[in-house]
Amino acid sequence: MATKQAVLKQVKGLTFAAKANSGHWVMLDTAETVGGHNAGSTPKEFVLFALAGCTAMDVVGILQKRRAPPEDFELHITAEEAESHPKIFTAIHLEYIFRGKGIKQADVERAIELSSTTYCSVSAMLKATVKITHSFRIEPPLHEQTRPSP
Repeated sequence: MATKQAVLKQVKGLTFAAKANSGHWVMLDTAETVGGHNAGSTPKEFVLFALAGCTAMDVVGILQKRRAPPEDFELHITAEEAESHPKIFTAIHLEYIFRGKGIKQADVERAIELSSTTYCSVSAMLKATVKITHSFRIEPPLHEQTRPSP
């Protein structure tokens, strides 16, 4: 079994710096209205970042192996949280946006399915307590999209 380690150090008040095995520091903070300095993302935002990063790396990696990588990719996340404490996420929706030529719907569907059912460890940890849904769209490359006239 692999062991991971992380360290979190207080910077000032409710502002913290953290790093784990990769050795990269990240800042965590909260809103000034609750004692923070608004100098970094909140811990719950990092949960969303972790889910997005995990599934995006899976999906784009799978499409690259299928020789159908997107020219551009975005993942939009919408999360709903409980109204009372602990204000856990109750639902998360992932909207995958692919731009490029030759991207096949079947390849995208399969890549998302593999990520959500097999590869994304963050999704596997969250789905026991959070309803996770997804959608996707395939758009032409940015340089081919029509822009409105000024």
